[in-house]
Amino acid sequence: MQTLKRILAGTFAVTMAFGAAACGSSSTDDSSEYEQQVEVEDTDVIEAIPEGAESELLWLSYFDLNPASGSEEKSTELELFEKKGGTITYEQTTSMTKFDTLAERVLANDVPDMFWYEASMCYPSYCIKGMFQPIDSIVDFEDDLWADVAETAEQFTLKGEHYVAPITYVANSVLTYDKDVIEANALDDPYELYLEGEWDWDAWYDMMEDYVNNAEGDEIRYGVNGWFQDFIFYSTGETIVEYDEENDEYVNNITNANFDRASTLLYNIQKNGLYLSEWIGQTSDCFKENCLFYAMGPWASSTTHTPDEDDNWGMVPMPRDPEADAAYITVETDAYLWIAGSTKSEAMKCWLECAKLANTDESYKEVAKEKFFVTNPYWTEDMYQVAYEEYMSDNWVRIVDPGFGISNTLSNDNAATNDTKEAVISYLYAAVMYTDEDGSQYTWTQLRESYTSTIDSELADFNEEYHEFINSD
Repeated sequence: MQTLKRILAGTFAVTMAFGAAACGSSSTDDSSEYEQQVEVEDTDVIEAIPEGAESELLWLSYFDLNPASGSEEKSTELELFEKKGGTITYEQTTSMTKFDTLAERVLANDVPDMFWYEASMCYPSYCIKGMFQPIDSIVDFEDDLWADVAETAEQFTLKGEHYVAPITYVANSVLTYDKDVIEANALDDPYELYLEGEWDWDAWYDMMEDYVNNAEGDEIRYGVNGWFQDFIFYSTGETIVEYDEENDEYVNNITNANFDRASTLLYNIQKNGLYLSEWIGQTSDCFKENCLFYAMGPWASSTTHTPDEDDNWGMVPMPRDPEADAAYITVETDAYLWIAGSTKSEAMKCWLECAKLANTDESYKEVAKEKFFVTNPYWTEDMYQVAYEEYMSDNWVRIVDPGFGISNTLSNDNAATNDTKEAVISYLYAAVMYTDEDGSQYTWTQLRESYTSTIDSELADFNEEYHEFINSD
């Protein structure tokens, strides 16, 4: 189930980065309103692809960057790219087979040009396997256009060269709630608590517990559904696998004491009946199950899942760890990887700049926002701020989890063979909310003891391959 969540979250991140809200439009009237309200202007900040240079980029992915069939609405970056002489050709694969297809094409010397960055396996694993090439020849992180992501880009370097140029950051998951339900149960508004600096694990748990305990008669209530477990661990500022800069290797951090606290919170949410465990694919369906919070990417509350006129929804960021020294979070990093063997440097440079400008320049960001509100008219400004702006603000410390880029066993949900179809790292973040065959809930101590040797073994193999790459010519 985590695999599906990550795929959907990543796909929606693309949609919002483009401002292409028309993809979920339910009527042709919305499309015409787009054309009346939104216009993408050309810019001289980006140079056109030089005459005579290859201008077509082959995009290997499971989603298209071009408009959906029957739609004329293009993303802001695609419009800019075409104004600069570029085109993108979609070469379709699937989310499950994308890495196999990539490897086959690279080995056959039949390379596409561009691949979507995902936390799972892209970096560092597939970089050191030679699937992608550095971008330093086409991206200058000292340039004003890239300065705001330069620090993050340093977390994606090998042998002093950058492999990922972040375009923007998108919330992987937020907590959506029904304000009318909050008011009816005399609960404090979570977003107001956040603004007052009081939105932490304790406030979140107490609110869910109060709501569930106030059920009357045969009514069954829940506190939360969706994808939130990872973020409780992340809010401590720690990840299960960490990069040790001093020894230049990746290490096992599973014994970190902060994880005992994070796992205890999750354990109690499950133990005390606050968790609705079934998969629910949109916000309104979750609320129909008497669930107070729906934890999911903004995709599950927008476009075809958007609120109706009578809905009164709110959003709040994930709660912070009350003992942490800062508010820590991981976010979806939107980026395009340059496939090894591609020679279309001018077109690739132009596309990256178009994508970055569309998500950096305030006028283009406003275009994307306008497009979004056309098809999501009952969102509020506060919801938009939480979903698409808050995690990018200075209120949060963004961390990268290297555990998703190590090996199939540790990192690749698509290769998992266990019952939950989760790789070890994904599994560990959530497993205290699972039960064994006898119905007993797993403890963090059990999980830590069961998987420590697996993590150590996988990291030993990876570090050997990593050092061979680092020390190669």
